Formats: sequence, structure tokens, C-alpha cells
Amino acid sequence: MEEMKKRLVHIHSARGIGWKSIYRFIHFDSTLQSIFTLKEHQFPALFQMTEKNSKLFYADLHSTSTDALLDQFHKEQVHLLTIFDNEYPACLSKIYDPPWVLYLKGKKSLLKSNCISVVGTRNPSPYGIDAIKTIIPPLIKNNWTIVSGLALGIDAEAHKISIKEKGNTIAVLGSGVHQIYPTSNQSLASEMAISQLLLSEFPPYRKAEKWHFPLRNRIISGISKGTVIIEAKERSGSLITAEQALEQGRDVFAVPGSIFEPRSQGTNRLIQQGAKLVLTAEDIIEEI
Repeated sequence: MEEMKKRLVHIHSARGIGWKSIYRFIHFDSTLQSIFTLKEHQFPALFQMTEKNSKLFYADLHSTSTDALLDQFHKEQVHLLTIFDNEYPACLSKIYDPPWVLYLKGKKSLLKSNCISVVGTRNPSPYGIDAIKTIIPPLIKNNWTIVSGLALGIDAEAHKISIKEKGNTIAVLGSGVHQIYPTSNQSLASEMAISQLLLSEFPPYRKAEKWHFPLRNRIISGISKGTVIIEAKERSGSLITAEQALEQGRDVFAVPGSIFEPRSQGTNRLIQQGAKLVLTAEDIIEEI
């Protein structure tokens, strides 16, 4: 790994910074070398950081060496991709705020496959489960990799059905790959870390935070050619994923439901606003 990319990974692993902070660092010094020589008190003035975040960042930056950090990732079989690597997913690099670093556990070759995301409510109805069981197998047979968020409900079912059908699936996490959330999906994540792919923009031991999930959702849609919503209330994280897919210029598909079912209000509204109505997997395959 080139020296600049190593520095990026080291900086990215520290607390107290976000996407914009790294953007400012790179514009200040494209090699990132000088970031390691600055004093703590310089960060607020130079990079619009709070004193609290500057203190956190400075402490983490100088708590270990870059080589030691990379050795740790290597020993834990966590693969790294920076936005400056040729293997970085081309479709993800084109979104407004692509992740600077991706942490991968499992079959990283799946990033080169044709991906479609399938997301939905954490509390699906029997209708929602039947819909996902009907839609995913034909997508698998047509060599689509199923992307979802490892959440309870539709997301977890999407991963499980993909594995059962001997297909490929990617879980995009709202935590680090060694801090699986929810913990009830730990066994599923462990299986996917071997035979499928876990992906996160958060360092491996970073715990899930509420604000992580909208960030996670932009990656779900960003690595996919289209997003399928199966059951979502009118206020739902799945609808955030749909909105981000539209902003990224990707196709959005929605499974219709009863007008009396709250879990279908979000998907029905998406269809009303122009999302493609899905009755069978062929409706998706024909479009993309």
C-alpha cells in the first residue's frame, strides 16, 4: 500500500473526525504527511474542528504507529480499500460523498459483481416475507448479488434467503465488522464473514451509533444498480435508502401492499411518486 493510502487509513481509524474533516485534510496536504506533525491546538483553526474532537483525534492519531495498525488489520483478516485504490467500486466512487476507506471481511471479489439492494421493515408481515421469498431466488439465478444492511426483519431475511439459494450477498454495516449490530444477527454475520462479505466504512471495533445508519444506507444504494423496498412505513430508514438511491441516479423499485397496512404505506407512496411497481422479479430484471 502506498504511503499516502497508509496515512489515510491511519487517520480514518481515529475518533473525532468525519468525512468533511478528511476532505479538508487532503486539501490542506494531499500527501497527508503534515497532519501527523501538527499540534493539537492547530486543528480547530485549520480544519473547523471542536476542541473536544481535536483532542480525541490527536490522541488516537498518536496512540499507535501506522504500520502497527495495518498489521493488526492484516492479522484479523480485515481487508482495506481506499477511494484511491483501483479495486474501489466504481459505482460507489461516483456518489456525492463516497467513503474514504472500506473495511471488508470475507469475499471482497463480490464488490466486482452486479449488485442490487433489497431492504425493508424490521418487523415484516407474512406478506413481506412471502414477497422476499418470491423475488430474491430469480435474482440469484440471474447472477445478482443481494445487498442489504444486516438489520432485523427484511434485511436479515434477504441475506438468509440468498445463502439458502446458494447465491451471493453483501451486508453493509452501521458498525465495525467486529462489533456486529444487532447482536442477534451475530451468527449470520459470522457465516457471511467467511462465505459472503461484510462491508463497513467504520473501523472494525467501532460500535454502532444512531447516526451511522443513514451513512450506511448511502453505501447500500451506492454499490447497487437498483434498490428494492419491501414493506416500509411512511417514516422509515428504508425510505432514506430509496431517497439516496434516487439522488445517486439509481433505479428504485417497490412492492405494493394493502392500503390498510401501515408497513405498506411507505412503499405505496414511493410507487405513487414514480418508483417502479414490482410484482415479480422479472419486473426488476427487465428494467436493469
